[in-house]
Amino acid sequence: MIQQITLTETRRAALAKGVAGHKYSHGHALVLAGGAGRGGAARLAARSALRVGAGLVTLACPQVSMAENAAHLTAVMLTPLPDAYTLRGMFADTRLNALCLGPGLGLPRALEMVPAALWGRRATVLDADALSAFERDPAPLFNALHDQTVLTPHPGEFRRLFPDLAAAWTADDLTQLDATRHAAKRAGCTVLLKGTETTIADPAGAAAVHDASGELAAPWLATAGAGDVLAGIIAGLMARGFAPFEAACTGTWLHAAAARQFGPGLIAEDLPEALPGVFREIGL
Repeated sequence: MIQQITLTETRRAALAKGVAGHKYSHGHALVLAGGAGRGGAARLAARSALRVGAGLVTLACPQVSMAENAAHLTAVMLTPLPDAYTLRGMFADTRLNALCLGPGLGLPRALEMVPAALWGRRATVLDADALSAFERDPAPLFNALHDQTVLTPHPGEFRRLFPDLAAAWTADDLTQLDATRHAAKRAGCTVLLKGTETTIADPAGAAAVHDASGELAAPWLATAGAGDVLAGIIAGLMARGFAPFEAACTGTWLHAAAARQFGPGLIAEDLPEALPGVFREIGL
């Protein structure tokens, strides 16, 4: 049975924070950033992970972009990350339990960092450059993926990784949802295919649809950086302990609800700041 994504009572309850918790009990998310002048997308993702309730969020970037990112960040922590060897070493800290890679990462850096990130076997969101970097040869990516991963492609990125499924979808031989299901089974992880109708599937066959039309319409999400925010929200939810499919579904609902609450004039920076209002509306 295909579910239309709603905020169920179970999801609402999972979003609440208990009075006895502390920052590490709500997870530590690591967001990887690219070089100088490319940090905006990763900062959007990091801010979103923090706003959705991750206890700590760290942005990891090359030394050359440390000063640029430090000028924009306060609550989000910052650390230099020169290479994949250093990233692997960071996994010695078991409190680091979720990652987000792709927004503004750059294709060469993505090719280096994604396999190292997946080696850590932490909850991981792969978006943007973390997907496009493997267009010519997806095999290294597919060989490294694990079931705690969420892929969040838009249609173009989906086409780069799953060209046959995208072609069948375009030709109406597959529905968008069926294409997403096949992709999740092939990748062995949760896949979220973004669009006005967002479809989500996991490799076990669970599937859901968020149809942003009618009362659920959120046309203001058609703005640069909105997808980076969604990736950060999902990573933040997984840091808090949400399973990948549930994080993808809940994050999609929150993302659209924040856009509807803010309304016309929305830019991506507004989305994380709208989340507290959404939380108040649902009684948290």
